[in-house]
Amino acid sequence: MKELIAPTTRLHTAWLEAHAEWGPGQHEDGFGLHPSDEVNSPAGFAAWVARLLGQSDPAKPLDAGKGRCTYRWIVESNRVLGGIALRHGSSDYVLWAGHIGYGIRPSARRRGLATWALGRMLDEARTLGLDRVLAAARSTMPPR
Repeated sequence: MKELIAPTTRLHTAWLEAHAEWGPGQHEDGFGLHPSDEVNSPAGFAAWVARLLGQSDPAKPLDAGKGRCTYRWIVESNRVLGGIALRHGSSDYVLWAGHIGYGIRPSARRRGLATWALGRMLDEARTLGLDRVLAAARSTMPPR
């Protein structure tokens, strides 16, 4: 049964398998992965997961210029199938990229997973007080 869960270090090996499936140099939307993130080691992976969880926690301070974002992983039988992100607010980046970003690993595509996850994230958006969300399709990332 598929689930939408918060990022967790428990699925390090499963996440690395999904990451490898995208191939080198590819960007996995919905995971909040930056080029500077080191995710292969347990310590690096734990630091990355902590950053993702911290971005959605209103009690934790954010770095200047960063916005809140809720990350979820699409998981089935302890296999990471994809990720989806809900960006809070209306920063310039959100206006460019949209409130929602997602990615499904190649072997799990065409199963309706993105549609399913989007429905659940829209429920989360409502609980955050977002009555409208912007969805955008972009072929390139903005400069950081």
